[in-house]
Amino acid sequence: MYIKHKLDNGVRIVAEEIKYVNSVSIGIWVKVGSRNEDESNNGMSHFIEHMLFKGTKNRTAKEIAGSIDKIGGQLNAFTSKECTCFYAKVLDTHFDIALDILSDMFFNSSFSENEIEKEKGVVLEEIGMYEDSPEDLVHDIFTQSVWSKNSLGMPILGKDETLKAFKRQDIIDYIDRNYTPENIVISVVGNFEKEYVLSEIEKVFSKHKTSKKDRVITPEPVFTPIYKHKEKNTEQAHLCLGFKGFELSNKYTYPLLVLNNIFGGAMSSRLFQKIREEQGLAYSVFSYPSSYTDCGLLSIYAGMKPNQLDYVIELIIEEINKIKANGISEDELYDSKEQIKGSYILGLESTSGRMNSIGKSELLLDKIYSPKEITELIDAVTMDDINHVIKLVFNTEEMGAAIIGPNRSTILK
Repeated sequence: MYIKHKLDNGVRIVAEEIKYVNSVSIGIWVKVGSRNEDESNNGMSHFIEHMLFKGTKNRTAKEIAGSIDKIGGQLNAFTSKECTCFYAKVLDTHFDIALDILSDMFFNSSFSENEIEKEKGVVLEEIGMYEDSPEDLVHDIFTQSVWSKNSLGMPILGKDETLKAFKRQDIIDYIDRNYTPENIVISVVGNFEKEYVLSEIEKVFSKHKTSKKDRVITPEPVFTPIYKHKEKNTEQAHLCLGFKGFELSNKYTYPLLVLNNIFGGAMSSRLFQKIREEQGLAYSVFSYPSSYTDCGLLSIYAGMKPNQLDYVIELIIEEINKIKANGISEDELYDSKEQIKGSYILGLESTSGRMNSIGKSELLLDKIYSPKEITELIDAVTMDDINHVIKLVFNTEEMGAAIIGPNRSTILK
């Protein structure tokens, strides 16, 4: 049974009591990410995530870290394209400490000029590390290519030139515009007393006021089937190609999950078995769907020797054509649904996993789906649904691609 409560200023609280555990996870979710940026401030959402750990009016950065370390807890954050989350997991007896630290970071961060300049160096190193990981970078180049005219395609980490230009006032203005009550969800899961937790959160967050500055609203991205090659003297060629997918609320999101699992989402999938197990051409090969509030992608990745690049592309397209021509079997449909349900339920066995699930769902969908509802949606996927998704998604005439490696593909145009 989920608890949902909305404060007068618009901040939402979602919670789930689990009395048989000894922990509690709390997350502050903000509906802001790289999608809310532009070419001049790309990377701001992620940089602010870093800066909230760099000291407040009440604590130094070391004291923030030490306050959680000494009680054996975990404190972290992440930024995605559409949201940012600051979270802690502690023993249930330390809920007050976790809330105090998170809220202090959230409302009282000092953003000192000295710390801003130091943290720029840290994030520049993070960008450099990412540039040295072509197996990760190629996915970013792919999204930048197919969504080149929309901020959703921009990298979460930002770019060197934008990061270096950030000023303290830019940070404060961005927070003022985006960290508003209606964009905030507090998610709590674990062993706690409902009335106490709600009242303590309300004490802290009820004073938060709405900004008068206009929030940046971005249009729905238009998928453009572009092929982009980044020449780099790597031992492997790294390939990411894909198609237009579905938004989070689309009724075909779960059929696509089931189809993806069969096509390239598991070790037993067709792509893995064909390219790695039968041909021995790649160590890593997989596909995955990405869904956002108004759009989505189905992406396929493979890393192989540069001289095998075109052959691997041919094999991937061959598997696409096979699934378009022949569909899938009833056994594949059943096994895929069971596998997805199992992975989903196992992922909810920790309080932090559940906190993530209900927080993100409330923030982006304004709705929480129970595990029973999710498994029912998976079970409800039919062969007709799968066949419809195959026709909608696997359009090789509308396929984007990105490659990092020493040579271009002669197949992709």
